[in-house]
Amino acid sequence: MKYRLESRWIKLLFLGVIISLAGCSGGSHESGESAVDIKTNGKITAQLTSPPHVPDPIGSRPAKHVLVDMEILEEEAQMANGVSYIYWTFGGSVPGSFIRTRLGDEVEFTLKNHPNNKLPHNIDLHAVTGPGGGASSSFVAPGHEITFSFKTLNPGLYVYHCATAPVGMHIANGMYGLILVEPPGGLPTVDKEYYVMQGDFYTKGSNGEPGLQPFDMQKAIDEDADYVVFNGSTNALTGDNALTAEVGETIRLYVGNGGPNLTSSFHVIGEIFDRVHVEGGKLINHDVQTTLIPPGGAAIVEFKVEAPGTLVLVDHAIFRAFNKGALGMLNVTGDENADVYSGTIQEGIYQPEGGTIQTMPGDKGAPAAPQAASLSERIENGKRLYARTCLACHQEEGQGIPSAFPPLAKSDYLNADVDRAISIVLHGLSGEIEVNGETYNSVMTAQTLSDEEVASVLTYVYNSWGNNGTEVTPIMVTKAKSSH
Repeated sequence: MKYRLESRWIKLLFLGVIISLAGCSGGSHESGESAVDIKTNGKITAQLTSPPHVPDPIGSRPAKHVLVDMEILEEEAQMANGVSYIYWTFGGSVPGSFIRTRLGDEVEFTLKNHPNNKLPHNIDLHAVTGPGGGASSSFVAPGHEITFSFKTLNPGLYVYHCATAPVGMHIANGMYGLILVEPPGGLPTVDKEYYVMQGDFYTKGSNGEPGLQPFDMQKAIDEDADYVVFNGSTNALTGDNALTAEVGETIRLYVGNGGPNLTSSFHVIGEIFDRVHVEGGKLINHDVQTTLIPPGGAAIVEFKVEAPGTLVLVDHAIFRAFNKGALGMLNVTGDENADVYSGTIQEGIYQPEGGTIQTMPGDKGAPAAPQAASLSERIENGKRLYARTCLACHQEEGQGIPSAFPPLAKSDYLNADVDRAISIVLHGLSGEIEVNGETYNSVMTAQTLSDEEVASVLTYVYNSWGNNGTEVTPIMVTKAKSSH
């Protein structure tokens, strides 16, 4: 009898281990059914919304074949009062259009790059299980479109962003958004849902300097943000754009962080989060004051508003909120509830304070570039510079990227005019050019390099991949500067 009981116990234990292992496989959910095996029933076109709005809840609908049609637009808009910026957007807004799906959906995603755009783009959706999160299949030049498909295997709130080189620049210019994958049966019902996403921006001018401000790559590398904002601008969630609610309503915020650099310490002044879906996943924390959201991450926060007044959304890295723009408002109307809160309300508390002129501690600048004593040293210095400056766009062997970035290898355009090549490195280039019989219409950004560095990197390029062997000297670069 003892042997039979022990044998049965061992069999049950073994069965439990097998079930446990099966449940740990990718794309499973509470019922134990693998998301890969969920069958779709019918076809629908996804409802896409601009922030702060979200599409209608999924509810109990079955998994479907979902058509997502999104267009990339490069366009000028307001960053702050008197300050404008050329944003690169998914769907014409920053953050991009909110995408709402459910577990087991088969998503057919069509990405269009508007013909007036200057650059190629793609999309990496963190909800995608597949190469590059879709980025490897969605690279698209201006005036073209491309379609790829994926199945939603894990419930949660996920970031999407552009992943075209230079990746950081594309994200920093506003190319990010959120995609929600709801569990079967949908999320619990609430009264109001809103879409809020933080981003940090880097401009040539300082905070508040008026006019159209270009992107500053060096500030982005240094993680020295001029603006840290919700939904793309300093006033996206204030004044007439403030969120609204009524006393007694339950609120759900889908909060993302596009970065590209800074972690958000998300907090609502005057409220406590009843529930936080930590990092946008299944784990739920209760009674939370502030939740961390990393760049490329998200969280779902829920709370009930029980007293009237203005609730203030902030990044609690507090100078970002009051001086750089990471501040929004949720205006709650309704009857006062003295059992919850009472006191004389003073207007003007927790308002944006705006940017001030700030000076960073002085420095002596970067060390001077090493001076090459010979052609071989200049080539070796240039090889190192190429790896950190040019490789992402023009590739390791100078082959470029078809339809996007022209080749440097055996380049007739490059070999025809060395002074023109120097000028392009110094000042950048936009518009159509023809290289080796192919037409390219893209943007080459100006490089922040010393004369010695420009000479070295161009000498490396001219002495590689079948080019004509020209040696570029610092004197040639200085002369090109003076003639521009």
